[in-house]
Amino acid sequence: MTYLNINLYLLIENLLFFVIATLFIVVVNWGWKHTKPYTLPLPFPGWYKIWFGSVQLLGGLLPLVVMLLWGVWWGDRTVLTVLGWYFIILGLQIISEIVTLRQLQNVVWVMVPYIYLPYRFWQLYEGLTLLDSKSELVWVRYLLIFELVLWIVNYVIDVSQLPRLFRWEVESNSDLS
Repeated sequence: MTYLNINLYLLIENLLFFVIATLFIVVVNWGWKHTKPYTLPLPFPGWYKIWFGSVQLLGGLLPLVVMLLWGVWWGDRTVLTVLGWYFIILGLQIISEIVTLRQLQNVVWVMVPYIYLPYRFWQLYEGLTLLDSKSELVWVRYLLIFELVLWIVNYVIDVSQLPRLFRWEVESNSDLS
Protein backbone atom coordinates (compact mmCIF):
# COMPACT_ATOMS: atom_id res chain seq x y z
CA MET A 1 0.00 0.00 0.00
CA THR A 2 1.40 3.41 -0.89
CA TYR A 3 1.82 6.27 1.55
CA LEU A 4 -1.08 8.15 -0.05
CA ASN A 5 -3.37 5.11 0.17
CA ILE A 6 -2.47 4.57 3.84
CA ASN A 7 -3.21 8.21 4.63
CA LEU A 8 -6.53 8.14 2.76
CA TYR A 9 -7.53 4.91 4.46
CA LEU A 10 -6.64 6.27 7.91
CA LEU A 11 -8.39 9.57 7.18
CA ILE A 12 -11.62 7.78 6.32
CA GLU A 13 -11.33 5.33 9.23
CA ASN A 14 -10.58 8.03 11.83
CA LEU A 15 -13.18 10.42 10.46
CA LEU A 16 -15.80 7.67 10.56
CA PHE A 17 -14.88 6.84 14.16
CA PHE A 18 -15.02 10.48 15.21
CA VAL A 19 -18.42 11.05 13.58
CA ILE A 20 -19.91 7.91 15.17
CA ALA A 21 -18.38 8.71 18.60
CA THR A 22 -19.60 12.31 18.47
CA LEU A 23 -23.09 11.29 17.37
CA PHE A 24 -23.23 8.77 20.18
CA ILE A 25 -22.17 11.41 22.72
CA VAL A 26 -24.77 13.85 21.35
CA VAL A 27 -27.57 11.26 21.53
CA VAL A 28 -26.62 10.16 25.05
CA ASN A 29 -26.30 13.79 26.12
CA TRP A 30 -29.78 14.47 24.78
CA GLY A 31 -31.10 11.49 26.73
CA TRP A 32 -29.53 12.82 29.94
CA LYS A 33 -30.30 16.50 29.37
CA HIS A 34 -32.58 16.75 32.43
CA THR A 35 -30.02 15.50 34.95
CA LYS A 36 -28.43 17.86 37.41
CA PRO A 37 -25.07 19.33 36.31
CA TYR A 38 -22.10 17.02 36.80
CA THR A 39 -18.97 18.10 38.64
CA LEU A 40 -15.86 16.09 39.33
CA PRO A 41 -15.63 14.58 42.81
CA LEU A 42 -12.72 16.41 44.41
CA PRO A 43 -10.12 16.06 45.75
CA PHE A 44 -8.46 13.39 43.65
CA PRO A 45 -6.55 10.70 45.53
CA GLY A 46 -2.78 11.32 45.61
CA TRP A 47 -1.97 8.15 43.67
CA TYR A 48 -4.40 9.16 40.91
CA LYS A 49 -2.60 12.46 40.35
CA ILE A 50 0.68 10.57 39.96
CA TRP A 51 -0.89 8.06 37.57
CA PHE A 52 -2.59 10.79 35.52
CA GLY A 53 0.72 12.67 35.19
CA SER A 54 2.51 9.48 34.21
CA VAL A 55 -0.06 8.73 31.49
CA GLN A 56 0.27 12.25 30.12
CA LEU A 57 4.05 11.96 30.05
CA LEU A 58 4.28 8.39 28.71
CA GLY A 59 1.19 8.54 26.49
CA GLY A 60 1.83 12.01 25.10
CA LEU A 61 5.40 13.22 25.39
CA LEU A 62 7.13 9.90 24.65
CA PRO A 63 5.23 9.24 21.38
CA LEU A 64 5.74 12.89 20.41
CA VAL A 65 9.51 12.52 20.75
CA VAL A 66 9.41 9.30 18.70
CA MET A 67 7.22 10.95 16.03
CA LEU A 68 9.59 13.91 15.81
CA LEU A 69 12.70 11.72 15.64
CA TRP A 70 11.60 8.91 13.32
CA GLY A 71 8.80 10.66 11.49
CA VAL A 72 10.16 14.17 11.00
CA TRP A 73 13.92 14.10 11.60
CA TRP A 74 14.60 10.76 9.88
CA GLY A 75 11.69 11.16 7.47
CA ASP A 76 9.79 7.89 7.89
CA ARG A 77 6.33 8.72 6.51
CA THR A 78 4.63 5.66 7.97
CA VAL A 79 5.75 6.53 11.50
CA LEU A 80 4.62 10.11 10.95
CA THR A 81 1.24 8.92 9.67
CA VAL A 82 0.60 6.37 12.44
CA LEU A 83 1.58 8.69 15.28
CA GLY A 84 0.04 11.73 13.60
CA TRP A 85 -3.40 10.08 13.60
CA TYR A 86 -2.77 8.88 17.16
CA PHE A 87 -2.33 12.50 18.25
CA ILE A 88 -5.28 13.78 16.23
CA ILE A 89 -7.67 11.31 17.88
CA LEU A 90 -6.08 11.93 21.31
CA GLY A 91 -6.67 15.66 20.79
CA LEU A 92 -10.28 15.06 19.73
CA GLN A 93 -10.80 12.97 22.88
CA ILE A 94 -9.50 15.80 25.04
CA ILE A 95 -11.76 18.29 23.25
CA SER A 96 -14.75 15.95 23.73
CA GLU A 97 -13.96 15.64 27.43
CA ILE A 98 -13.65 19.42 27.84
CA VAL A 99 -16.91 20.08 26.01
CA THR A 100 -18.90 17.44 27.90
CA LEU A 101 -17.51 18.40 31.32
CA ARG A 102 -17.26 22.18 31.10
CA GLN A 103 -19.81 23.17 28.49
CA LEU A 104 -22.52 20.53 28.84
CA GLN A 105 -21.75 19.81 32.51
CA ASN A 106 -23.23 16.39 31.96
CA VAL A 107 -22.45 12.94 33.31
CA VAL A 108 -21.80 11.98 29.66
CA TRP A 109 -18.24 13.16 30.35
CA VAL A 110 -17.56 9.93 32.24
CA MET A 111 -18.17 7.80 29.16
CA VAL A 112 -15.89 9.69 26.74
CA PRO A 113 -12.75 7.68 27.64
CA TYR A 114 -14.72 4.43 27.34
CA ILE A 115 -15.46 5.34 23.73
CA TYR A 116 -12.03 6.62 22.76
CA LEU A 117 -9.69 4.23 24.58
CA PRO A 118 -10.81 1.02 22.81
CA TYR A 119 -10.35 2.85 19.53
CA ARG A 120 -6.85 3.88 20.67
CA PHE A 121 -6.11 0.19 21.28
CA TRP A 122 -7.16 -0.43 17.68
CA GLN A 123 -5.02 2.47 16.41
CA LEU A 124 -1.93 1.14 18.16
CA TYR A 125 -2.53 -2.40 16.94
CA GLU A 126 -3.13 -1.13 13.42
CA GLY A 127 0.06 0.94 13.66
CA LEU A 128 1.97 -2.24 14.47
CA THR A 129 0.59 -3.88 11.35
CA LEU A 130 1.34 -0.84 9.17
CA LEU A 131 4.96 -0.64 10.31
CA ASP A 132 6.64 -3.50 8.60
CA SER A 133 9.40 -5.43 10.27
CA LYS A 134 12.21 -3.12 9.11
CA SER A 135 14.98 -3.36 11.68
CA GLU A 136 15.32 0.43 11.94
CA LEU A 137 11.69 0.64 13.13
CA VAL A 138 11.95 -1.97 15.87
CA TRP A 139 12.05 0.74 18.58
CA VAL A 140 8.94 2.36 17.16
CA ARG A 141 7.20 -1.01 17.27
CA TYR A 142 8.31 -1.42 20.91
CA LEU A 143 6.88 2.02 21.63
CA LEU A 144 3.51 1.04 20.12
CA ILE A 145 3.43 -2.15 22.21
CA PHE A 146 4.34 -0.14 25.33
CA GLU A 147 1.62 2.41 24.54
CA LEU A 148 -0.92 -0.35 24.03
CA VAL A 149 -0.12 -1.81 27.46
CA LEU A 150 -0.13 1.67 29.04
CA TRP A 151 -3.57 2.56 27.67
CA ILE A 152 -5.05 -0.83 28.61
CA VAL A 153 -3.82 -0.37 32.20
CA ASN A 154 -5.23 3.17 32.12
CA TYR A 155 -8.57 1.77 30.96
CA VAL A 156 -8.63 -0.70 33.88
CA ILE A 157 -7.83 2.10 36.33
CA ASP A 158 -10.58 4.26 34.78
CA VAL A 159 -13.09 1.45 35.22
CA SER A 160 -12.00 1.03 38.84
CA GLN A 161 -12.83 4.71 39.42
CA LEU A 162 -16.44 4.47 38.20
CA PRO A 163 -17.95 4.15 41.70
CA ARG A 164 -16.10 7.28 42.78
CA LEU A 165 -17.03 9.23 39.63
CA PHE A 166 -20.70 8.33 40.03
CA ARG A 167 -20.49 8.94 43.81
CA TRP A 168 -21.84 5.51 44.66
CA GLU A 169 -22.22 5.04 48.36
CA VAL A 170 -19.82 2.65 50.03
CA GLU A 171 -20.48 0.94 53.35
CA SER A 172 -17.99 1.89 56.03
CA ASN A 173 -18.10 -1.62 57.57
CA SER A 174 -16.99 -4.42 55.35
CA ASP A 175 -17.72 -8.13 55.73
CA LEU A 176 -14.21 -8.78 54.42
CA SER A 177 -12.50 -7.45 57.54
